[in-house]
Amino acid sequence: MKILFVYYVPSGGVETLNRQRSSALKKININCHFLYYRKQRDLVNDHHAPTFITDDDNEIKTILRNGDYSAIIIVSDYKSLLRFRNLGYKGKLILEIQGYGPKDIARSELQKAIPYVMNYGNGLLNPKTPHIEKIFDEFYPSFPKFSFNNCFDSNHFSYRKVSVHDHPIVAWIGRIEDNKNWREFLYIGHQLINLYNPNLKLYMFEDPTLSTPQERVAFQQLIHQLNLQQSLTIHSNVPHDKMSEYFSIIGESGGFLCSTSKVEGAPYALLEAISCRCPVLTTDSDGVRSSIIHNDTGLYYTLGNISEAVKEAEKLMKNQKLRESIRTNALLHLKENFSPERYGNHFSEMLRSLNVK
Repeated sequence: MKILFVYYVPSGGVETLNRQRSSALKKININCHFLYYRKQRDLVNDHHAPTFITDDDNEIKTILRNGDYSAIIIVSDYKSLLRFRNLGYKGKLILEIQGYGPKDIARSELQKAIPYVMNYGNGLLNPKTPHIEKIFDEFYPSFPKFSFNNCFDSNHFSYRKVSVHDHPIVAWIGRIEDNKNWREFLYIGHQLINLYNPNLKLYMFEDPTLSTPQERVAFQQLIHQLNLQQSLTIHSNVPHDKMSEYFSIIGESGGFLCSTSKVEGAPYALLEAISCRCPVLTTDSDGVRSSIIHNDTGLYYTLGNISEAVKEAEKLMKNQKLRESIRTNALLHLKENFSPERYGNHFSEMLRSLNVK
C-alpha cells in the first residue's frame, strides 16, 4: 500500500513527523511518499522514501497517476482537498491538523475548511491536541475523526555520550515569530544569568528563512537591550541528526530545553529532548499535554510569568533528585506512548475504518 503525505515545506515538526512515520509505517508494509510545495532552504533531510517538491498542477497530476495512492494525507492545507479532486484523485483524502498556531486562528481556519472537508474529504486527523479536538467536535460532529499521538523512534534519535560542559546550557527551538514567543525566552535567560548563574549559556536553534525582516530586527534589538551577546549562541539550520548530540550536551550540562510557545499542536522538539535525557520546562501550550506531566515528565510555568519560569528553572537545575526522576520518567513515557509500533497500529485502524484497501 502507498500513501502520499502533502505539506507546504520540508521544515519544522511536520518534516520530522514525516520522516518518523515513513520508518514506522514501512514496518507494516505501508510505503510513504512525500510531496512538498516548495523549499525555502537547500537542506532537505533524507526521508528514505520518494520525496517530491513541486506546486505545479501538471507535475502533481503525474505524481498522482504514477503513485496510485490508496490514500492521501494533506497537512493543514484544506483547500488542497478540492485541488486534488480536480486533479483527478478519487481515493480517500484525510486532512491532518498538526497545529495552526493561535487558537483563534485554528478556529477560524477550521471553520473556513468546513465546505472543503465535507464535500471533498473523508476523514480528519490530529495528534491528540485538546483545542483542535474540541473544534473538530464542534464543527464536524458526525464526520470521521481520528486522534492519536505522533510517533517517535527513541532508538534511532537518542542520548549520546558527550563531554560535560562547565556551565549549564538553556536551549530554545523555534521560529523567530510571535507564537513561538522568543521574547519570553530571552527575558527568562536574562533573569537566570543575573539571578542564578552569570556563566549560564543560552542556545537558540532556529531557521532564519522562516521569519520576517521586522521580527528579525526586533530580535536583534532585544538581544542587545538585555546585553545577552556574550551568553547567547544562535544555531541556524542544524542538520537533524546533529540535534541528538546537542540535546545530550544540554542535558549533561545541567541545563534544559525551555519551550515558551503560546500554542502548540504536538511539538517534536520536546520528544527529541526527552529521548536524549534533556529535561523540559514549558508553557501549557495545549499540545504539550500528551508528553509533559508536571513534576513527573517535565515542568510547567505560566505563560507570561517570568519569575515563575525562573523559579521552576532553578528547581530543575538545583534539585538533582527531581531532575533525575524527570529525565527517567519522561523517557519511559515517551517509549510507551509514542512508539512507532503504537502509531502503526492506530494508523492501520484509521485506514481500515475508512475502508482504505
